[in-house]
Amino acid sequence: MAAINGGFKVAMVVVIIFVGGTANAQLSSNFYSSSCPNLFTIIKTAVDSAVASDPRMGASLLRLHFHDCFVGGCDGSVLLDDTANFTGEKTARPNANSLRGFDVIDTIKASVERSCPGVVSCADILAVAGRDGVVALRGPSWRVTLGRRDSTTASLSAANSQIPAPTLNLSALITSFSNKGFNTRELVALSGSHSIGQARCTTFRTRIYTETNINAAFATAARGQCPQSGGDNNLSPLDNLSPNVFNNDYFTNLVGLRGLLHSDQQLFNNVSTDAQVRAYAANSASFFNDFASAMVKMSNLAPLTGTSGQIRTNCRRVN
Repeated sequence: MAAINGGFKVAMVVVIIFVGGTANAQLSSNFYSSSCPNLFTIIKTAVDSAVASDPRMGASLLRLHFHDCFVGGCDGSVLLDDTANFTGEKTARPNANSLRGFDVIDTIKASVERSCPGVVSCADILAVAGRDGVVALRGPSWRVTLGRRDSTTASLSAANSQIPAPTLNLSALITSFSNKGFNTRELVALSGSHSIGQARCTTFRTRIYTETNINAAFATAARGQCPQSGGDNNLSPLDNLSPNVFNNDYFTNLVGLRGLLHSDQQLFNNVSTDAQVRAYAANSASFFNDFASAMVKMSNLAPLTGTSGQIRTNCRRVN
């Protein structure tokens, strides 16, 4: 099966998770075809509405899915609120005052529960919403397989240590993604998610004031949004050419030394990934194809299936 974006077919990959040499329960694209047949329509309608009101939400939903999967697998753990007896992942350094879109997931979950109560996991909703957020901003589609179940735990320490920081150099980025099973080509493709979204001043201040591998005019413009002191939460687009369209301008920016984050520009810095960045900058179809395949792989990171975990009624807390 292939998804179509602008007349171009994106090849899909189905991944089976192996544990101890035997295949775990396989995710399936028709997992809810009988139990919740309107699921995809419910999610797409809500995501399209949210993105129409706030284009940044497409990136926010994709980032939620990424931060979920990179910590313990795609199990909805990132959605859990802290309680008096439980500390989740929302206050981790990469997430606090940064992750958003939880209210959109709440809205989707409420609609899904009205249509098919107790059936669809929050982790599955997050996986589909992340895809639909990209599509709403004219990016590629990919097949999302379903059947994940929700974690009853979360790990603040893992969120602090496993989510790649915007300060990482290339070797650290390669290690971080390799630890999750991704090769360097997939790292570059997934970094293209920064075609959309915005970053807080505190994450790129050092780059625009101290680094030399940066376009001077770009740095000057960025400083207007990010003073040397104060304004930590001021926002700038990760892609200043087309911030609300998912495309390959991110890579064009890197070639022009206009990467906003240190970790972004590390992909094009007289290093081994330069050729791949140039290739994506020149060929949008190649980027879209590789991004879609890498997202299929990411969405299959260590899911809970079968009788593991639970189907949360409220995505913010365990049943």
